[in-house]
Amino acid sequence: MKISVSFVAISLILGLSSVLSSVEPSHMGRRHEPSRRVTMYDNDFLITKWKIWYKSLDVNHDGTISIDDVEESRIRFSELHRLEADEKKFAMDSLQIWWNEFIFRRQTGEISEQQFVDSLSQEFMADQAKFCTEMLKWFGMIFAVIDTNKDLSISEDEFLIALNAYGHGDVALNLKFFKAYKPTDGLIHLRDIVISWVDFVASTNNSAISIVKEAFEAGV
Repeated sequence: MKISVSFVAISLILGLSSVLSSVEPSHMGRRHEPSRRVTMYDNDFLITKWKIWYKSLDVNHDGTISIDDVEESRIRFSELHRLEADEKKFAMDSLQIWWNEFIFRRQTGEISEQQFVDSLSQEFMADQAKFCTEMLKWFGMIFAVIDTNKDLSISEDEFLIALNAYGHGDVALNLKFFKAYKPTDGLIHLRDIVISWVDFVASTNNSAISIVKEAFEAGV
């Protein structure tokens, strides 16, 4: 029986809600500290990370995220996994939704780096808790797609194929990225990888280690 992405994503959100609720949304990673106002310095740190994220989604490396990146990533993903017809349709449809609703951010077919950053900044400053919840939802969804065997974990092969599909083909760097999660029996729990990405895009704590940020800064 096929498990839908939405079902897995919802399960992830329910399982991670207790983790997220223990973290201040304005500075994920700093637990049990008083809430504080987000400063311009915090926002600058987030903008730096959002620009890294934008670049990571530019699959064809032409400087702009467009429908071409969507198509290239979807085709690569299905071909590298050698998906059967029904599995391919499921993955292609899910990835289309993810790109359109999460990445293009109400733009049509293309979004510039400035539009991407401005949209994220506006949403973050308006309601940080809601921003974190939305990030959790959408990263839960994409990793539920990447988890092709639906075992709630990401294997080395699933990790490498996902990076390759998004235009990151340096195997040595990708393996280093995977191992940074300290996988157990060759697997990263979906909870851990989703939280690492939410932390990457939402945390203002510039003193905390970010596996995702360090990997992309190293050249992934």
